Amino acid sequence: MKKGLTVFTVLLLIFGMGSSSLALAQTGKLSKGDQKQLRQIAQKTWKFFDEQTDPRTQLPLDEIRLQDDGIKKAEHTSPTNIGMYMMSVVAAEELGFIKREEAVKRIRGTLSTVKEMEKWNGFLYNWYYTADGSLKTDWGQFISSVDNGWYAAGLVVVRQAYPELSADATLLLDAMDFADLYNPDEGQLYGGFDVVTGKYTAHTYGMFNTEPRVASYIGIGKGDLPTEHWWKMFRTFSPEWEQQQTPQGTTRVYDGIELFQGHYEYQGIKFVPSWGGSMFEALMPTIVMKEQDLAPKGLGLNGLRYAQVQVAFADEKGYPAWGFSPCAIPDGYTEYGVAAAGTWSDGYKDDGTVTPHASLLALDFIPNEVMDNIKALKQLNTYEKYGFLDSVNVRTGEVTPAYLALDQGMILIAIANHLQDGVIREYFHQDPVGSTPERLLTEEDFLID
Repeated sequence: MKKGLTVFTVLLLIFGMGSSSLALAQTGKLSKGDQKQLRQIAQKTWKFFDEQTDPRTQLPLDEIRLQDDGIKKAEHTSPTNIGMYMMSVVAAEELGFIKREEAVKRIRGTLSTVKEMEKWNGFLYNWYYTADGSLKTDWGQFISSVDNGWYAAGLVVVRQAYPELSADATLLLDAMDFADLYNPDEGQLYGGFDVVTGKYTAHTYGMFNTEPRVASYIGIGKGDLPTEHWWKMFRTFSPEWEQQQTPQGTTRVYDGIELFQGHYEYQGIKFVPSWGGSMFEALMPTIVMKEQDLAPKGLGLNGLRYAQVQVAFADEKGYPAWGFSPCAIPDGYTEYGVAAAGTWSDGYKDDGTVTPHASLLALDFIPNEVMDNIKALKQLNTYEKYGFLDSVNVRTGEVTPAYLALDQGMILIAIANHLQDGVIREYFHQDPVGSTPERLLTEEDFLID
C-alpha cells in the first residue's frame, strides 16, 4: 500500500472508479479530532503574523530564523507577502482568532502603508523594508508579474470581506494594468520588468499549471488581458519538444485558439505537469480559485492527481513524509519538487527535503493523507512556537529552524478554506474579478479521466 494513502482510496484505485468519484471521496469531512488539530495548527501559524508583523506599517516580515541567541529577522517584505498577510488576517478572523474590528484595523494599516509606497505603474517592486515601507534597492528594482498577482489577489479578497475597505483596496487594484506586463506576441505574461534597465525579462510565463496563473486569471478578470491569453499557455509542450517525458494528448480548439491538450503519466497517474514539479506551482492557486468546483475535469481533477503523484513519489523513495516545494534550508532557500511532475527536462531537485506547506496545500484534495503526513512531520520534530518549521530533510533528520511569511500564509489560508467551507475562495469569486472569467475554468477537459 502506498504510504499515506487510505484503504478507501486504494480500493477506489484498484477497482477503477472514475476520477470524479475519487474526487468526491476525498472531500468528506475529517473527524472532529482532526479538525481540532487543524485549528490548533492554524492558531499557532497565525501567531507568526501576530508577532512578526511590524505594528507601525502592518507589513509582515519575510522570514525569521530561530537561533541559540535569539531570533534573526529578515525585516523586509514582498508583494506576495503583503497579499498573503491580508488574506491571512481574513482567515484568522473567520477562524475566530481575532475580532472583526482588529482584522479591519490591521488591513487598514497595511493599505495605508502600501498607498504611500513607491510603485511602478501601480505595481509593487519586489522588496520593501517593513519598518517604513521604503524601497529596498540593494536587491534591484524588479517588478514581478507573479508576485503582483498575489498582491492583487489579496486586494480582491479584502474588498469583499470588508466593504469598509473596498474603496482603498479598489484604488490600489485599479492602478495596476496587467497589460503593462503582457507580451502580446507570445500571448503570455513576462516574468517581470527591470525598472533600472528599462527591460522586460527574456522569458515569459508559458506553463499553465504554475502559480502565475492567478495573475493571468486576475488580469483577464480585470479586463486588462484578452481571454485568448488563457489558451496561449502550455498544458504540456508539443510532443516533439524536449521535456521531461513525451506527452500524450490531442489538439483541441478553445475560443478559436488551437491548444495541445497533453498530459504526463507517473505510476499510472495521469496529470498535467508544472514547470519544475513543485507543489505550490500546482496547488497554491487553489487557495483563491474554485478549481475543484468549477473545473472538475480540468484543474480541479489535476490538483488531486498532482497531490497523488507527490505521495507516490515519496513512497517510491521510501520517505516517511511527503511534500516537495521551494522552501527554506539551513543556509538559504531553494527549489524542490518531483522532477517527473515537471515539464523542465532537469526538474527541481530532490535530496529528501520536504516542506509542510506543500502538504497542507493538498488538504482539500487528499485530507486523510494530509493528516497522516502531519503526524509524520510532527514526529520529525518540525512543530514549534509558530507551527511547522519550514523544512526537514527526511534522509538526515536536519530541520530548518525558519518561518517564512509566504509558507505560513499558505498553511493558514489552506486550513481556513478547509474548515470554513472555502471561505477565502468564496470571497475571491464573489468579486467580479473572480467571477467574470469562471467560464475559462468550466469548459476545459484535461483528458486525464
